[in-house]
Amino acid sequence: MVVVSAEARLKQLALCLPKAPTPFGAYVEAFQSGPLLFLSGMLPVAGHVPLYVGLVGRELAVDEGYAAARAACLSGLAAARERLGSLDRIRSVAKLGVYIACPAEFLDHPKVADGASELLLDVFGAHRLPPRIVLGVSSIPLGMPVEIELVFEIES
Repeated sequence: MVVVSAEARLKQLALCLPKAPTPFGAYVEAFQSGPLLFLSGMLPVAGHVPLYVGLVGRELAVDEGYAAARAACLSGLAAARERLGSLDRIRSVAKLGVYIACPAEFLDHPKVADGASELLLDVFGAHRLPPRIVLGVSSIPLGMPVEIELVFEIES
């Protein structure tokens, strides 16, 4: 099996990562502990401007939630690249958490979360697809619909 690097996959997919996010408050975007890189919650933003606002299943359709999850995950990849210098240092995606602001009756959480999961699949390949948790919540900072949590195992 030939393994294509994450950076090469980004080029093949014509994906441009956004500028790495900066904190909205008193915290850091990334912290490394041993071989693990923990990212702060990633939001679907450009700079500090929300790309999407509202509850999925109320103000936003499922496909908009999917796009918001993908955008938040792209920000996570940008934060990881800034911290590591290259996404090729990522050995595996150890965890993906997807938090979706939605009404209590919303049931399509997996379809929204696939916006992040499918991006990770495209960039890292099936052999590095992570376990995930998907939760519906009542609100996310600044009224955004999705927040992504990522933990990467990295090579030294």
